[in-house]
Amino acid sequence: MDAYGVVGNPINHSKSPKIHHLFAEQLGHQISYSKIESSLEDFTQTIELFFTKGGKGLNITLPFKEAAFKLSDSYGQSAENSQAVNTLSFSEDGRIYGESTDGLGLLKDLENNDIYLEGKEVLLLGSGGAARSVIPSLHQKDIAGLTVCNRTKEKAIKIKEDFIHLREINVLDGLSLKNHYDIVINATSANLSNEAPEINPNVFDGSVCYDMGYTYGDTFFLNWAKKFNPSICLQGWGMLVEQAAESFYIWRGVRPDTEEIILRLQKETEN
Repeated sequence: MDAYGVVGNPINHSKSPKIHHLFAEQLGHQISYSKIESSLEDFTQTIELFFTKGGKGLNITLPFKEAAFKLSDSYGQSAENSQAVNTLSFSEDGRIYGESTDGLGLLKDLENNDIYLEGKEVLLLGSGGAARSVIPSLHQKDIAGLTVCNRTKEKAIKIKEDFIHLREINVLDGLSLKNHYDIVINATSANLSNEAPEINPNVFDGSVCYDMGYTYGDTFFLNWAKKFNPSICLQGWGMLVEQAAESFYIWRGVRPDTEEIILRLQKETEN
């Protein structure tokens, strides 16, 4: 039985094992898929041990997406553009292939909800691996403008410099943001810390508010943002399933039907 898994910290909340087992059930594949917790210091050893034991592929979540990029020997186009990796594959010659499916997962989920990015002003909150992973995909949709805001402005400036070959990125501190953006995307860890970002709350007025995080019920971030009159609030269940489907396709060569999986997950209770 082919072995897969997801590496993160924390990792107990991850729904990836359930999603990939549902994919396998749908398609008649026999796989195992486990949660793996690691420290940043032990990350390389954790990955190498998994593959040495015969593992076929790994998903990578917070806070290791940039470390996974550095560990990879070769890359898919999205990973190369974003310098972040969420999907690792191990080849027979011992080389690690890294790809990022997050951006495509985000775009597919937005389109599934009839939200289109062309010509829109987008505000991206956060500048870690999650934010990096979606910037190339946002750029491909010919958005009107992209603003990045992060608690540590130096990290946001680093993103601006790293992606200058793709597009101009505006970098603003939270209180200097303008009063409206068409789409606000949360790529911060606000849901883990339960701390609202220090930003001008008027950014949400009439906007599409998308939280890349997910939980049963509203996320902490969405509960906070709803106070400021967004037009639509979405969380990342759909993105989670869509990016997972792309990982499954990379590993298994077949793409699952995501609609039924998304509906099934959203109907379930936390237990």
